[in-house]
Amino acid sequence: MLPVSQATGSMRTAPADQPTLVPHYPGGLVELSGGERVYVVSTEPPAISPAPACGQPGPRENVLCVHGMAGSATNWTELMSLLAPRFACDAVDLPGSGWSPPPARMAGYSIAALTETVIKVIEQRGTGPVHLMGNSMGGLVSVSVAATRPDLVRTLTLISPAMPDRLIHPSHAQFPILAMPRVGDWLLRKGDAFPAENRVWGVMGMIFYDPGTVHPERVRQAVEEMRRRDGLAHRRESLVGAARAITAEYLRPARAHGNAWRLAQLVRCPVLAIYGSHDRLVNPRMAGRAARAFADCRVIVLPYTGHVAQMEHPARVAAEFTELAGAARAGAADSGPR
Repeated sequence: MLPVSQATGSMRTAPADQPTLVPHYPGGLVELSGGERVYVVSTEPPAISPAPACGQPGPRENVLCVHGMAGSATNWTELMSLLAPRFACDAVDLPGSGWSPPPARMAGYSIAALTETVIKVIEQRGTGPVHLMGNSMGGLVSVSVAATRPDLVRTLTLISPAMPDRLIHPSHAQFPILAMPRVGDWLLRKGDAFPAENRVWGVMGMIFYDPGTVHPERVRQAVEEMRRRDGLAHRRESLVGAARAITAEYLRPARAHGNAWRLAQLVRCPVLAIYGSHDRLVNPRMAGRAARAFADCRVIVLPYTGHVAQMEHPARVAAEFTELAGAARAGAADSGPR
């Protein structure tokens, strides 16, 4: 879940001892049922084409990654590269994000609609059940998918999931304002007056514990992507739609049908929930509530980490996920026919 930022500080660059940069994975538009199209990147390019019929096992278990507000599939590049030797990884650009076209209606940005989109992606790929990963708003969507379609989810990994919090963080105050008709678009237009470099730096300053460690090439790519999206007619619409979706979930009564924490109680697959000790968007104290809400959940709070642990500490996240997947595999084997 990335905020809209108009920070005006100068762009910093990462230290010279950065590791070799991993190229972003190739992708393509995938046609889903109902005519919806989304952009999917994959560690295995042939997988961009329609997959074999559901039920035909692949050589490796499949992973599907879901980004947060204002993010994209490229948020998962480093993590996917570490998992690729053992897992077949896909990452989806949600409707209106990245290279995916916008939904036909504003309702298409709702959590319920995004849940259906992710379900369609898994079904279209024919790779279910998958190891489902979600960051921020993508974590909220992933919880909904796991609760409503348990047959499609092998394990669930949540990285700073944007689950409703009764104590609203000051950084969230902008979301209800952005969600307001016409007001949100007006505010975003004002923000567009700031250079792309400043807006990118503002976002990185919010989501990373130490944005100075971001690889200089990633900074350059982010600025280029910001400029590209500035030219899209639906850019502001997608941000307003996401703000409305998050606001609606935070305002949903605790006992109401579809409340995210009630859905969490329905999830029966193994869950790994990772929080950042210095997350400015999702309070790490929510880790305790996650541990209580999910039936089978391991919770980790990573030190010196912000909102996007998969980008800041991909090796640690990969190791924790690999352990989760291995345990799930062993559990499935133990419960199989004897």
